[in-house]
Amino acid sequence: MIKFLYSQVAVVGNFVSSFFLLIIRLYWGYQLAMTGLGKLTHLTKVTAYFQSLDIPMPHLNAILAGSVEFLGGILLVLGLFSRIAAIPLFVLLCVAYATASKAALTEFTTKLDPSLIFSDTAFLFIYAVIVVFCFGPGKISLDYWLTDAHKTKTMP
Repeated sequence: MIKFLYSQVAVVGNFVSSFFLLIIRLYWGYQLAMTGLGKLTHLTKVTAYFQSLDIPMPHLNAILAGSVEFLGGILLVLGLFSRIAAIPLFVLLCVAYATASKAALTEFTTKLDPSLIFSDTAFLFIYAVIVVFCFGPGKISLDYWLTDAHKTKTMP
């Protein structure tokens, strides 16, 4: 009886997982794309901000960060090369933590208080990117159809 109940719950969970992954990809991919587009269209301001953070080659890094966010966000929305796109996005967001959120990292390492880290916007972006990397884009994605995963009913 318990095995049957568990198997039914698992069927529902597996069915819902693709919708959950789609929502994550659409929301966070759109946010990343818009953030990247904002960086690319306001390069002067972003360059000045990067310069204030002592980031080397601030103009080049502003272009790089904006491009990675914009293109990576679009790829997440489409569900195209999702796991691959998650890697540079993860690196970019970790660098953002290390440069723009030094206070949160210091608070965590000195007082073991993660509240600033968890409340930082970058954390939610990192979390979404990790979910997509670990679980894939789901069945409602271009990856699912282009990799022929639909033939074997597996996640791409």
